Amino acid sequence: MEENSVNHLLLKTAFCCMACDGEIAPEEVALIKSICKETLALRQVDLETEINQFITSINANSKQFLSNYLKTVNQKSPDLTQQEEFDLIEIAIKVIKADNKIEYSEIKFFKAIRYCLKVNDDRVILHFSKSIEDIDLFLGEDIQTTFEGITQQYFNSFSFDILQTLK
Repeated sequence: MEENSVNHLLLKTAFCCMACDGEIAPEEVALIKSICKETLALRQVDLETEINQFITSINANSKQFLSNYLKTVNQKSPDLTQQEEFDLIEIAIKVIKADNKIEYSEIKFFKAIRYCLKVNDDRVILHFSKSIEDIDLFLGEDIQTTFEGITQQYFNSFSFDILQTLK
């Protein structure tokens, strides 16, 4: 899959949201597999290989991997359509919620992603109000008001263990 494609960004978003709490739950993997099956452009992806490559990279340097991801979202955001931003938000939230527990670290990470996007909260709420019942939880104001502040706060609040590759 081409690294600069929107689909690669969506897949990496799903992975980062799956890993941002320091563990990979089976429900999260199952959700990502179903998203790939439903998305025409992702059907041809060797998901296990892609995810295992991400796991190897995040295990080598988790902060660098996630920081690079956030920088990529920030750089690509001006070129994303509103629908692509909605897709990114939806995948992020669905993966975070997949294991039926929402960790503080996941909310902080989502807020770092959200800060990169140009779509405003009112449009997000309008778009997702019927499909994501607790959308406000993900959009609440934060003490930090800069991209650097939000990302630094996330990285200061969390440390990673080694993630196991998919088998």
